[in-house]
Amino acid sequence: GRERFVVKETDIVSAAVPEGFDGFRMVQISDLHLRSFSGRQKSLERVVDKINAQRPDIVVFTGDLVTSHPDEIAPLAEILGHIEAPVYSVMGNHDYCPYNRWSSAAEQLEAVREVREWEERLGWTLLDYRNVKLARGAAEISLIGVQNISAMRQFASRGDLGKAMMGADADFKILLSHDPTFWRAGVLGATDIDLTLSGHTHNAQLKLLGWEPSRLMFRENSGLYREETASGLQYLYVNDGLGETMFPARIGVPGEISVICLRRKN
Repeated sequence: GRERFVVKETDIVSAAVPEGFDGFRMVQISDLHLRSFSGRQKSLERVVDKINAQRPDIVVFTGDLVTSHPDEIAPLAEILGHIEAPVYSVMGNHDYCPYNRWSSAAEQLEAVREVREWEERLGWTLLDYRNVKLARGAAEISLIGVQNISAMRQFASRGDLGKAMMGADADFKILLSHDPTFWRAGVLGATDIDLTLSGHTHNAQLKLLGWEPSRLMFRENSGLYREETASGLQYLYVNDGLGETMFPARIGVPGEISVICLRRKN
């Protein structure tokens, strides 16, 4: 299953989508965990080819480039550099390298700095705690990125959404936030963010006869969710990821390349 990579297309329909962004295509990828592609360069090349074949306007990466160490990146960086569309990214919990034995806190901080530096070398725009405006003619949308925030105690929260949203005043707002538990804990009904894109769950890399054990841990574990709030219709999309942790397999949960298309509701 880990050699299967599927493209899933989803339309986000909202009256808040500016007319100029009707039909805007984003590819979302998540949770590469590059250690899981060690010795599988051809597999990662297929992933990049599938991304480029979608001809997206932008690519967004919702965290966990590595599993435990920045050394995972160098052997595969050239392949990732072949993604043709502009890439915007955020950090996931693994990108802070907490799951490795470091001799000191300073050594771990240096590892995190290396992960960020590699993303810059790849030409990706890392939205750690800030936002950018994407423009099509006079139309604009705000793309916001936040460092990892979780509603679960076992995952460290580092982000500041208020800081990340400063100046994000476009009519349609998209948030990149690695952990989907933050959507219900800090986005839904508390902000006017229209669409949140997350990863993190991998859908447990396991789905049998419709049973998804990840639902025992995550209320929003995979796919599209929507709720009507005082701020209007708010969406969350949870990507199943591309790499693996814990065990090197995907059973009923292939690697996912999401195509998110914005549609203006008339």
